[in-house]
Amino acid sequence: MRLAIIGQGYVGLPLAMAFTKNGIDVIGFDIDKKKVKNLNLGISHIEDVSDSQLKKIIADEKYEASAEESDISECDAVIIAVPTPLDANRNPDLSYVISASEIIGRSLSKNALIVNESTSYPGTLRNVIATTLFKNSKPGIVHLYAVSPERVDPGNKNWKISNTPRLIAGLTPEATMKTKELYSLICENIIEVSSPEVAESAKLFENTFRQVNIALVNEFAMIMNAMGIPANEAIDAAATKPYGFMKFSPGLGVGGHCIPVDPSYLAYVASQAGIQPRFIELANKVNLQMPASIVGIVKSQTGGSLKNKTIMVCGVSYKPNVADTRETPAELLIAELEAEGATVSWHDPVVKNWKGQDSVSLGQLKYDATIITLHHDNFDYQAILKSSDYIFDCLGRIAGTHTL
Repeated sequence: MRLAIIGQGYVGLPLAMAFTKNGIDVIGFDIDKKKVKNLNLGISHIEDVSDSQLKKIIADEKYEASAEESDISECDAVIIAVPTPLDANRNPDLSYVISASEIIGRSLSKNALIVNESTSYPGTLRNVIATTLFKNSKPGIVHLYAVSPERVDPGNKNWKISNTPRLIAGLTPEATMKTKELYSLICENIIEVSSPEVAESAKLFENTFRQVNIALVNEFAMIMNAMGIPANEAIDAAATKPYGFMKFSPGLGVGGHCIPVDPSYLAYVASQAGIQPRFIELANKVNLQMPASIVGIVKSQTGGSLKNKTIMVCGVSYKPNVADTRETPAELLIAELEAEGATVSWHDPVVKNWKGQDSVSLGQLKYDATIITLHHDNFDYQAILKSSDYIFDCLGRIAGTHTL
């Protein structure tokens, strides 16, 4: 079998690794020619795939990255693993999915199985991908279509592609069967659902559940702060209940490719169906406001003004130990600080370079305030604590610091 994976990011590249380990020849297609060049040199851009792992599958001639559409023409199966971001109005942006579908349609010269892993609202496979491919396919070619929403948690040491339960559904029984055969090569637990729309909806609900509960605990933390009660202690106390409670922790907000985005896809399709998604909209609003709320707390605790003050922000990625900065709440935090007139520097040994700037080394300057947004394993906490007399820890893990 020859498999093409469209998109070689945090979803597509680990997926390619998994299939090559099971004897499948993979074309890792990406329109980013610089990324393709680096991949073929054995240079990985994500934490979950090391350079040595990448070089091994290249040496075994099981993997090749490509930006040439002709390289996928004879593939037996194609997996779509491209971004599904939000546009400027926070509405779904399916331009990458549509572009991938157009490329697949005009490139394939044979019937193939098309599987979408990119997260989107229910109906995307049936009404967007299949329709776009049909319009762009060569005469006489008839593809099979299925969906298997990605469940990737970058940096997670316990849950990988192999042991994370995998949802699948095809537009036809044959498509479902072929998809199950394909993913059985890399997944231990495959769950068939009745339609692609069920699988698409389940993926959105998974992350909407987290978005809503994170917003709830963030709101609770703000209430506790206003009342002078330690929020994390109250949450830990609640978590001693052995049933009916699931612990979430307050923080700067939400980031990454799923939690800040997927609920908006669900809200969009809800509105299209005539339903007002009140919980989703409120949760999104609460989490987006957290950086401004934290800036307000820091401001009140450092004299009532941040104008001309120097602020160090420790951590600009969206989660610990991962260099991914997509939808990072640190960006909103920095914008809020600068709007208050502060001069902001940032330090992140995992990200190192972001928005054209390099991470600032600690120990050279003393700042008026330091804000810890998350906790990387390789943070030098001694240097962080010495960077300012005022330290605000958004997660409340460092003793003696200010927190929610």
